[in-house]
Amino acid sequence: MDAPSLILASASPRRLELLARLGVEPVRASGADIDETPLKGELPRDYAERMAREKAAAAKEGEAFVLAGDTVVAVGRRILPKAEDEATARRCLELLSGRRHRVLSAIALRAPDGGLRERLSETQVRFKRLSEEEIAAYLAGGEWHGKAGGYAIQGSAEGLIAWISGSHSGVVGLPLFETRALLRAAGFAIG
Repeated sequence: MDAPSLILASASPRRLELLARLGVEPVRASGADIDETPLKGELPRDYAERMAREKAAAAKEGEAFVLAGDTVVAVGRRILPKAEDEATARRCLELLSGRRHRVLSAIALRAPDGGLRERLSETQVRFKRLSEEEIAAYLAGGEWHGKAGGYAIQGSAEGLIAWISGSHSGVVGLPLFETRALLRAAGFAIG
């Protein structure tokens, strides 16, 4: 029997790198074209789970499994945006400075028969109190672009994080413990 093939419904090079750490190489990786606008009153956990499900459903693949994920940075009930401009990244960093926030990383695995398995990783993260100079230096580096909450933990922002409880890989974009469990349950050979 042939091993099942896998499509990664993400254009994120970080998710592809993380998946490779599990020894899994998808036959293709491409982003899902969906509306990522939160629904009115939608809570961060519900939003992350819905996005992962919708991304998995949007990838039309006959005989392949589809793995999709979404990472949300939340302060209380507030969902922080993906920073597409420096002003947004600055607002996020100023809000996160010296306080704890949650990073919710949802994954969904859709089987060729349409069956869906889901997992969610929740990580608590606290930035040190950031000075204006630290924020300016981080912004100048450009790592914030396109990142939920305006930062990338796998870059220089890691030196600004005082405390983390949970999944580091989940904050990067793909919680490896949960992903491994889903793939093993679906029959993927993972050591």
